[in-house]
Amino acid sequence: MRLLHTSDWHLGRSFHRVNLLAAQRDFLGHLVRTVRERDVDAVLVAGDVYDRAVPPLAAVELFDEALHRLAALGVPTIMISGNHDSPRRLGVGAGLIDRAGIHLRTDPAGCATPVLLSDDHGDVAFYGLPYLEPALVREQLGAARAGHTAVLDAAMERVRADLATRSAGTRSVVLAHAFVAGGTTSDSERDITVGGVAAVPAEVFRGIDYTALGHLHGSQAITDRIRYSGSPLAYSFSEADHRKTMWLVDLAADGTLGAERVDCPVPRPLARIRGRLEDLLADPDLERHEQAWIEATLTDAVRPQEPMARLARRFPHTVSLVFEPDRAPEDPLASYAQRLRGRTEAQIAEDFVAHVRGGQGPDEAERAVLTAALDSVRLDDTLDEVAR
Repeated sequence: MRLLHTSDWHLGRSFHRVNLLAAQRDFLGHLVRTVRERDVDAVLVAGDVYDRAVPPLAAVELFDEALHRLAALGVPTIMISGNHDSPRRLGVGAGLIDRAGIHLRTDPAGCATPVLLSDDHGDVAFYGLPYLEPALVREQLGAARAGHTAVLDAAMERVRADLATRSAGTRSVVLAHAFVAGGTTSDSERDITVGGVAAVPAEVFRGIDYTALGHLHGSQAITDRIRYSGSPLAYSFSEADHRKTMWLVDLAADGTLGAERVDCPVPRPLARIRGRLEDLLADPDLERHEQAWIEATLTDAVRPQEPMARLARRFPHTVSLVFEPDRAPEDPLASYAQRLRGRTEAQIAEDFVAHVRGGQGPDEAERAVLTAALDSVRLDDTLDEVAR
């Protein structure tokens, strides 16, 4: 059985205020052509269909168009909600849409109810695990503890229990939206840390023939059987070096796998350039970036006059301007943002405690309080998104 694995469409998202709807439409057209031309048997969409819980109307219309085009192909599509989606909104009409071969899985209670598809070699059971927010689903799933690993473990135990009732030789595919240990992150993924921990071990998905992951925006293989498709478009400059692809996966009768990356259309390349403004405007080696979306980091000691306007004359698609003057690390004028770069919210909070107490950082009990407070804020934001 041939599977096309994609995720993290983020319909409705912009790139530094540049509307990406046309690029997202081009990608979906490319997806439909790939399904048709490569004889795909099932499409897997591993969450974050939309960029936010209440997407703009244009994004909803594009999603509706995509569903109609996929249904018209007669190729089943299995789709889960991600941490950016509203499960209730995305799942509206799921029962009716099922009849068209579009299988939306947004309710954690249904994670062990598979979509069963068959080929010449027997059944393949597809289990859709929507994004599982630990504080919201722990009791529902009977998880022993709070946290991503515990709730995913509980969900996967249900999956394995159902799979054990299936006929011998039934192959298994799981769709999940999570941060699996070993994955490489980018700047455009929303933080899902709970209790100071975001990553779950790959062992959670043991015994499954193929796990189609969403959440991380870089295409990557955690193991041969556990893969992220990544987002089809770049959503931050940290993805400038990404190769945006989908996974074309062939699942053999005995459960062995073959996987091929299928490139996605690139609306415009990304480039990060750095240096003094006059040097950037004159450097002949930068000619190759003149039509790219540009993030320019200026290192001039004094902020130049009209830097964006001057950059735009050579690089008309400059969308991000950063000032990082070349200064010694001990210089008191060194940027506060520079000192915070690469540090988590928990680390910043702990540094503040140490600062106000003359260098004495938090003990374990105080660290637990800080972690709980940060988790509470993040959960409140999640609930606000869901409620809208």
